[in-house]
Amino acid sequence: MFGKRCNILLFNISVFLSTFAFTGRFPIAPGTVGSFIAVLLAWPILMKFGVLGLATATIIIFIVGVWAVDIYQTHTGANDGNEIVIDEVAGQWLTLLVASLDIVHLGIGFLLFRLFDIWKPWPICWVDFNLKGGFGVMADDILAGFYALVCLWLLQQTGI
Repeated sequence: MFGKRCNILLFNISVFLSTFAFTGRFPIAPGTVGSFIAVLLAWPILMKFGVLGLATATIIIFIVGVWAVDIYQTHTGANDGNEIVIDEVAGQWLTLLVASLDIVHLGIGFLLFRLFDIWKPWPICWVDFNLKGGFGVMADDILAGFYALVCLWLLQQTGI
């Protein structure tokens, strides 16, 4: 009996984390909503703890995401369902590590991340197709976040 309760508890925790506090259950564009919530949360983290704080939070979210998504997928059979948005949070936060703390650059970072997350240029598409489990779900968004980070940094270097 305890084992079944423990499994249910772990599954419920994995749902809460994988959907980033149920943000992923939003009926329209849950990935975009999850990314937007990530931007809203990144700003106070950056203000209070700086880039190192957001980098630490990104690493923690990545590790927790791999674990939570593995459990979620095991119980639901979903590969990378729309409701899983913890990966968007990790990728979005990675992008914002170079963002200036103003609405324009945070907005550009948001748009760039969504562009690369949806478009999935190589090798993001390869990772998305070939890597399975929680690591695969999280890894393609980390790559999209890295692409967006580089583009945002380059734009900021040009004075935009």
